[in-house]
Amino acid sequence: MARDPRDDLLRAPAIQDYPTITRTTATYIPQRNYDLEKGETKHYQQQFSDMYFLRLAKLKPAVEKLAEDAWDDHMADWRLQIGGDTVHKVERVLDVRQGELCWVAGTVYMDMPLKPNILDDIAKDHWSAGPPPREKYVNPNGQDKVMLEDESGRLRLKGIALESELLVTGCIIAVMGTEDANGDFEVIDIRIPDLPGQPTTAELEPKAAAPGAGMDTEMEGHGTGKGKVAIISGLSITGDIGDSLALDLLMEFLLGESTSPTLQGKAAQITRLIIAGNSIGEATPVSDHIPTTLNKKGSAATKKYGYDAASYNPAPTHHLDLLLSTLLPSLPITLLPGASDPANISIPQQPLHPALFPQSRAFAAPPPALTQEQAPTRKPRRIPNTHPLHPTTNPTFFTLSDKLFLGTSGQNIDDIAKYVTSPSTDSPSTTIQQSLDLLEQTLRWRIIAPTAPDTLWCYPYQSSEPFVLDDGWCPHVYFVGNQEGFGTRIVEGPEGQKVRLVAVPKFGGETGRGEVVLVDLDEDLAGEGEGVELLRFGVHDQEHKVKSEGEGKDFFAGM
Repeated sequence: MARDPRDDLLRAPAIQDYPTITRTTATYIPQRNYDLEKGETKHYQQQFSDMYFLRLAKLKPAVEKLAEDAWDDHMADWRLQIGGDTVHKVERVLDVRQGELCWVAGTVYMDMPLKPNILDDIAKDHWSAGPPPREKYVNPNGQDKVMLEDESGRLRLKGIALESELLVTGCIIAVMGTEDANGDFEVIDIRIPDLPGQPTTAELEPKAAAPGAGMDTEMEGHGTGKGKVAIISGLSITGDIGDSLALDLLMEFLLGESTSPTLQGKAAQITRLIIAGNSIGEATPVSDHIPTTLNKKGSAATKKYGYDAASYNPAPTHHLDLLLSTLLPSLPITLLPGASDPANISIPQQPLHPALFPQSRAFAAPPPALTQEQAPTRKPRRIPNTHPLHPTTNPTFFTLSDKLFLGTSGQNIDDIAKYVTSPSTDSPSTTIQQSLDLLEQTLRWRIIAPTAPDTLWCYPYQSSEPFVLDDGWCPHVYFVGNQEGFGTRIVEGPEGQKVRLVAVPKFGGETGRGEVVLVDLDEDLAGEGEGVELLRFGVHDQEHKVKSEGEGKDFFAGM
């Protein structure tokens, strides 16, 4: 009987040509809007009041223009009349008079008893450990008050119109109404600044990089197509063995080392990986199996300079460094710090220090000094970054291909969520929609972190307010990391602006499956859901598979 040649273990390799897959590249231009000055020029002695004055000075003209168009158009010689009274503008909050129909612009302040107040803590002389932070500042007994203030004083707002408008401390609005006998302002209508001007494609085209700025010609970012960008957040690497499976599957997919040729082609379209904060897990005590440092006499060594090296656990940063150094030769990475990462706790969080990544820092550019030429500009910068690893700030702006991206690690949205009531249902989709609502509202307020510095720690700026979105800085893609689930939406502005909102879930989540968001850079924002997809990595499980139907594409490892 003739033998089947396929049964021979030793045989010549098949003569078959396999196509070479080349990764798509896209021009990457980081913006330095949130880089703080170095050394002695950065200090915290100034007051936070300057930020509120700058914020009001920047946004008051925009909101007053919208208010005039709606209620008091002098150019058309038209004014709104209600009950025979003609509305008119007052310049300051204290110029409001009882019984007069008028409108005024100012800064919102939420007077909420459950909100933390440092002055109350000092007055009560609480030197013991404080209570855990509250999940919500909203008082169920209705004791919260909405105030409008400017440089002259403060006015309490009330009325049905406030129930339909989301307001938090720090946003700039214009209100129309009348003052009652109690001195409260009865609000009839509200106007907010709405989306700022959006840059055109021509304004985002890159200029030529400086000679010798890149590592090699292959990584210079001038590619053949736009491709996709992958966004992940909440890796929460602790160094335990449980971190390895989902991360290994993620690395194999991004590097094209697994799955089918079709999926390898999809991975080759990914031009850059964005890690949106919380890459390191929460700090935990060092395991008991780690031996105590002993001196020459055999007894426990004393601390040197007050620091005990035995209490430091290098495993989380080592595993993150290993992940980055494995991906960087093939895939550029932008790394944002998060709430649990080793960075300053106040926003804007500065880039993670290169000393944390001894293997990966060779792929990063040396940190430049913040000079006058490198300071934040009126328009997006157009000089590309040619180094694969870019540790950046949180929040951050950057240009990828011909789109302007704005991203945060989630602290701004999480803090705003404390000012609103929880969704009526515990459905994950309802929570995700609330996150997208808050994300959209920050665009329409033109302030990405309105609650800073009231309840969100931030740097006390004096000469600028970088959290305000100036004209020409409306992003095309606005993402927020470390959310409870994946969601996306397209919002439109009054001048035709279109912004893709993306809520990026935590990588592990409650199920332990890794989740990655892919954003198509070729998308023209023509419809809902187009150009954005969710990928999942984990162990094949029937229960998880049923839960994930219709939400994205799964890549499971068989068990």
